[in-house]
Amino acid sequence: MLRNREIRLVLLLMCAISLVMLAAAAFFSLAAVALVLMTSILLIGCSFLFTRLRYREIERLSGYLRQISGGDYSLDVRDNREGEFSILKNTIYKVTVMLSEQSALLHKDKIHLTDAISDISHQLKAPLTSMMVMADLLDDAKLPEAKRTEFTRNIRIQLERLDWLVSSLLKLSKIDAGTVQFKKDQVRVTKLIEKALQPVLIPIDIKEQTVSVTGDDSVSFLGDLNWTTEAVINILKNGVEHTQAGGTIAISFSENPLFTEIRIEDNGKGIPKEEISHIFKRFYKGKGAGEGSSGIGLSLAHSIITKQNGDIEVQSELHKGTQFRIRFYKQVV
Repeated sequence: MLRNREIRLVLLLMCAISLVMLAAAAFFSLAAVALVLMTSILLIGCSFLFTRLRYREIERLSGYLRQISGGDYSLDVRDNREGEFSILKNTIYKVTVMLSEQSALLHKDKIHLTDAISDISHQLKAPLTSMMVMADLLDDAKLPEAKRTEFTRNIRIQLERLDWLVSSLLKLSKIDAGTVQFKKDQVRVTKLIEKALQPVLIPIDIKEQTVSVTGDDSVSFLGDLNWTTEAVINILKNGVEHTQAGGTIAISFSENPLFTEIRIEDNGKGIPKEEISHIFKRFYKGKGAGEGSSGIGLSLAHSIITKQNGDIEVQSELHKGTQFRIRFYKQVV
């Protein structure tokens, strides 16, 4: 403690004042000198003791901060007494809680990243392995022309699947990172549905499914047309894939003072009750998922919709069909 320059200066100043007081008291009597001497000793001793106690408190806080820097957030230094040290302790405790929460979030993000990388690797491995096998077979000069055409077509299909997968993962990562700036335009739902149906018309025609669209042309919502189209396309693809040949897909929409609602309903095989709460999770594939399913489409749709002040819910019954309800809420003034 005495190594502190400020403490030495204070003690030197108090001693100098005491000497001056003693010299002044000497003009009166020995009793006055003794009184001044005793008072000076007591004051200097009390100051020294008080400073020593404060130094011990600072040492304890320094030890606590060293523990925090080492990753130990278990100590609790909250103090409900008055004084600057109590304020400092409570502030340090608040910072400790904040650091603890951030550490937990970072750990959770690390686990999520590890799982995501594992899932992505698994998704990419299957088509890549398939293409490598077919590429090796194409090297065979004796391979029949029909087989060569089939393998070439399969490789093209796998490449398209990889392109879609990588594109969807990039879109998801941008949304997660908050780098996507969603527009806030007045979007007419009829235009949205018309645009979203275009990519799925061919598979609908192949499966001879029927599509019906019901709703008023004036229905609209505030959002991003292109991104919302992406979400609706993924929901429609899911419906087409899980609806049998000759099935129906019904699209309807309406508007009220609170929200704009879009309903996409099919009469397909439905979703088991235990899977409904998981279908929007990334890379989740239910028992009835197709061979080419990646578990990304509905997750991407969910992220796009919820980022635009909306929500999406699903109702389904096995062998009877599934209904997706998308709601975009009005801006509250």
